[in-house]
Amino acid sequence: MSQTPRTVVVALGGNAILQPGQVGTFEEQLVNVDQSCRRIARLAAEGWRVVLTHGNGPQVGNILIQNDLAAKLVAPMPMDVCGAETQGQIGYLLQQSLHNHLLKLRLRAQVATFLTECVVDERDPAFAAPSKPVGPFYPEARARELAIEQGLVMREDAGRGWRRVVPSPRPVEIVQRPAIADALAAGVLVVCNGGGGIPVVRRRDGSLHGVEAVIDKDLAAARLTLDLGADVLLILTDVASVFVGYRTPQQRALGRVTVAEMESYRAAGEFKAGSMGPKVDAALEVARAGARAVIASLLDVAPAMRGTAGTAVTGP
Repeated sequence: MSQTPRTVVVALGGNAILQPGQVGTFEEQLVNVDQSCRRIARLAAEGWRVVLTHGNGPQVGNILIQNDLAAKLVAPMPMDVCGAETQGQIGYLLQQSLHNHLLKLRLRAQVATFLTECVVDERDPAFAAPSKPVGPFYPEARARELAIEQGLVMREDAGRGWRRVVPSPRPVEIVQRPAIADALAAGVLVVCNGGGGIPVVRRRDGSLHGVEAVIDKDLAAARLTLDLGADVLLILTDVASVFVGYRTPQQRALGRVTVAEMESYRAAGEFKAGSMGPKVDAALEVARAGARAVIASLLDVAPAMRGTAGTAVTGP
């Protein structure tokens, strides 16, 4: 009697699509995606059912810049629509690259990209305190005009200019989860929930409505892992593992740690909110539920899954 295949949710960091210092041409992104997909396709070859999620920060930022520059010629789109655009753009690159690498491995698995909505709670405190910078930088005078004209929340960003800030609410529900689960059961390698999902709220009558927000992609990947009952959440980033004492003489890499140990490090302020913090929070959510969470370098997919690289968080 054959066993049910194990499922891994792979959360790609932004460096898998656009490297620091690159301008974001199609050719640059295609090369980066191809290298990532080569490693991920091997997971499918090893018998894993693969669900692939990804970031979209640089891409949605570019679309917002295009919105701004072309506003007099083309009607700008709201942020939820911009997020949907990036899911199609990046999903196309990932889907094609995965198909090509599966072909080289002589695997006939289909690859499908899901335009994915993620429900957030309209009562989430994040809506009262926008914190996520998005889009282009503006001079202060123009930022104040936008705040008055369009009701945008603008904030000075580290001396580089003023930017719009939007809420970052917690993910509650992956709308397309049943369809994703069906596709997985049929042997499809799924690309979904890009950029944390398109943020929507669900009204009392069940209808969905897009909102101007950004959902953290790692927390959304954790939500997807739990909702699918996946065995592993693999968060791929640009460092080899999680470190305590990062960039100090006391820096130390974490290998296999329990939930309790990781929570103590987090309480001590080891993980910054803008970098490793959300990844650790996502790993903890998954590990508390009994699954395995691994944070590792994009270069270490295979050894991270074997437990010989990266940081693995397990309960209790």
